[in-house]
Amino acid sequence: MRFPLDFALTQAKHMVQQRAKGRKRFPTVCMLEPLYTCNLACIGCSTERHTGKLKDRLSVETCLKAVEDSEVPTVAVCGGEPMLYPELPELLNELMRRGKYIILCTNALLLDTKLFGVIPPSKQLFVNVHLDGMRDTHDMVCARPGVFDKAVEMIKESKRRGYLTLTNTTVYKETDMDEVEQLCDLLTSFNVDGILISPGYHYETVKRDVFLTREQIHEKFKRVRELSRRYKLTATPAFLDFAAGLKELLCSPYSTVNFTPKGWKGPCYLIGDKYYADFNEFWNDVDWNYWVTRKDPRCANCKMHSGFEQSAVDEASKSVSGMLRLAAWHVSG
Repeated sequence: MRFPLDFALTQAKHMVQQRAKGRKRFPTVCMLEPLYTCNLACIGCSTERHTGKLKDRLSVETCLKAVEDSEVPTVAVCGGEPMLYPELPELLNELMRRGKYIILCTNALLLDTKLFGVIPPSKQLFVNVHLDGMRDTHDMVCARPGVFDKAVEMIKESKRRGYLTLTNTTVYKETDMDEVEQLCDLLTSFNVDGILISPGYHYETVKRDVFLTREQIHEKFKRVRELSRRYKLTATPAFLDFAAGLKELLCSPYSTVNFTPKGWKGPCYLIGDKYYADFNEFWNDVDWNYWVTRKDPRCANCKMHSGFEQSAVDEASKSVSGMLRLAAWHVSG
């Protein structure tokens, strides 16, 4: 299976419960950034996510309230680098005690000292290591030599210790798709539990010309679609069809809400026009009808997984054939 059965059933139950309440739109994932401090400054990362001061981090209590306010079953703990968050063990334990599933997004540099031996493996915890290519490419993206070798070492150790282990690869303008296939081969040899491949997003604070146009995304993701037949990719078939330019989808910015040291980021994980201290104010103030249409110029080349995966699932659930295709994909991994 692409994901553990209990995880998949929990997500499905959440959707059914929310729709039973008459909600057309609702969050499914909270992207929780307890800090903006990082030990890397990757070339495709928005500036605020690696320039924050540790003293400005969120408290555990504030993080937990944000998760409860959003009513999500899944929390992606990111940042910044979450391994630098001093209260990480307390935060993870409290989230799991509340029944949440956690996707712990990390560059893996500190996994051996901050996670292994501190938080035991759990069916509620996914270790998600960012890996943007083979050695030369990944070290270039991270702007530091040796990061690839450390990440690979930590992925293998994570699997050896029994953690559910995922990887996340961002595709840029210069990404060699043969190299992406080589990376999939390597990760499959480690028996990773899932591989996410997604286009990058052109953050306004990133000045380097590394991001793809919509047409370039389509070309590269036709190849990713082919790879999905042979490797355990975690993006759904409908999302990959969309990324390859074979179908259109509305955006679902409300499905992946983002809580940061500045507050709730609106309208989405990628665009921060305004930050809100209160979830209800954020939810009611953002003009979702505008943002789902992708009319804003900043959405022109966006095909990010965080905005469109829920749209892909919603699209599939509208027909029997779509649901069968989704089910077949889930059990094929």
